[in-house]
Amino acid sequence: QLQLVESGGGSVQAGGSLRLSCAVSGYFYSGYCMGWFRQAPGKEREGVAFIYTGGYRPYYADSVKGRFTISQHNYNDTLSLQMNSLKPEDTAMYSCAAVRSALESSLGCRAEEYYYWGQGTHVTVSS
Repeated sequence: QLQLVESGGGSVQAGGSLRLSCAVSGYFYSGYCMGWFRQAPGKEREGVAFIYTGGYRPYYADSVKGRFTISQHNYNDTLSLQMNSLKPEDTAMYSCAAVRSALESSLGCRAEEYYYWGQGTHVTVSS
């Protein structure tokens, strides 16, 4: 059983940065797909960053590649999303999610059906 709680959302001007944090209660250090998802009003949910926990290289959607960084922090039981060079189109509700998985691939984590979800945190980027 995992519980996920996001924080760090807010409002920022285009070109700025935000760091989202997902506090994880429960074991997640290895064997889990974890991801950050976002959903803008009137749009479908989009997975933007994924990591297979245990030291695997992350995978990013093309829309955020080179600007966002997902990281696993075992020392304080968190998953972070560092967002740089933010654009107005990054405005959305951001949620972290997790699922137990045997994939051993962050790329493969894209297709997993996620079981644990946080409540989400809003990000607004103004032009």
